[in-house]
Amino acid sequence: MKNRSTHLGTEPIPKLLLEQAVPASIGILVMSIYGIVDTIFVGRFIGSLGIGGITVVWPITLLISSIGMAIGIGGSSIISRALGADDDAKAQLTFGNQVVMTSVLAILAMILCSFYVEEILILYGAKGELLPYAKEYFEIIIYGIPFLAFAMMSNSVIRSEGAARVAMFTMVTPAVLNIVLDPILIIYFEMGMRGAAWATTVGYIGSAGFAIWFFVSGRSELKVTRPNLRLNWPIVKEIFSLGGVTLARQGTISVLYIVLNNALFTYGGALSISIYGIITRFMMIANFPVLGVTQGFLPIAGFNYGAEKFDRVREVIRIAIRSGTALAILLFTLIMVFTPALVSIFTTEEELLRRTTPALRASFIAMPLICIQLIGSAYFQAIGKALPALFLTLSKQGFFLIPLIFLLPRYFGIYGVWFAFPVADVLAATITYLYLRREMRKLNT
Repeated sequence: MKNRSTHLGTEPIPKLLLEQAVPASIGILVMSIYGIVDTIFVGRFIGSLGIGGITVVWPITLLISSIGMAIGIGGSSIISRALGADDDAKAQLTFGNQVVMTSVLAILAMILCSFYVEEILILYGAKGELLPYAKEYFEIIIYGIPFLAFAMMSNSVIRSEGAARVAMFTMVTPAVLNIVLDPILIIYFEMGMRGAAWATTVGYIGSAGFAIWFFVSGRSELKVTRPNLRLNWPIVKEIFSLGGVTLARQGTISVLYIVLNNALFTYGGALSISIYGIITRFMMIANFPVLGVTQGFLPIAGFNYGAEKFDRVREVIRIAIRSGTALAILLFTLIMVFTPALVSIFTTEEELLRRTTPALRASFIAMPLICIQLIGSAYFQAIGKALPALFLTLSKQGFFLIPLIFLLPRYFGIYGVWFAFPVADVLAATITYLYLRREMRKLNT
């Protein structure tokens, strides 16, 4: 492992960043296909209320599946260090504990959701005519969530073994299944929201199935054995302490969606939730190359910081911010110029088209600043400073966006919701820049 990573401290920074960022960007793009495919088919063959239903359910799904993500991130850190130290027993025990923790917690969450479907949906903003669409979708998706949680946990574990391509296919599998099944179930069998839900659920099952195949086929260093399925409390504690940042971030995002969806319904009705559903799909596509740069930045910054090559740390920060910002400006320009044409991919309803175009432009005004936010928080994560990383990660959604969504609509109506996003971006980018500039000054001393 060490021999493979030494090039991070010797090869030119631009070349390294390109090598690391491109595969990460592709993986993020593939994961984004989940929601995009569903939204296109639902928007065109079911309508705006269908998009609204998916928009309400999505953050609930994300919150529950983040259990697997957090356990995966926390456990994979332990596994990587254990494998590097030739402590195979600890790696195997950690993996067994991850399997149990993910399965039990995800199934419990599924059972809880199945008893309180309407209450949860109403909490997340599914009111009035939107509720039947969200309920029809959620009642099916519920049963796929444990599989998604297992797949997300497995993805991190597979990466900890160094099998990046296998991890990528874990994410590709559900996207492909979704693309194939959406037209068959929604259009050919005329299943409507149930068809969209089953297409996504089968995708989740396929993703988990692929991961299970990898572990039982002998291609993985990790095996599931009965002794390792007994919970080891020191390992459980370490998994949760390392994965806690992920749960905190996803929990904040979940609270944001509760506040946001209710504000959207109050000030703009069910159609505004559908509008935001389209906006989030644009965010997925627009952010994937910048997120790829951020993911590529992490190992380079971390390695060189650990090697005390601070000149290379400063260089990778500068190049990552410049390249990421350039990509953000390019995508920002395309979105601003071609907004109506891009929105029409998702819907043919005139009212939805008319109202989405200005809302999308307003939400994206500060998009070129997102790279500063992402690189800044990633830098502190890379050098092992968890508290600044957590603070900067939560600053936009937790400290700025949620209060702004409470405040601005009172004075500006629905446009107050849309303009809350760029205001939060500017504030978060400013705070991140000040933190990062102070840290870079320390690197010069």
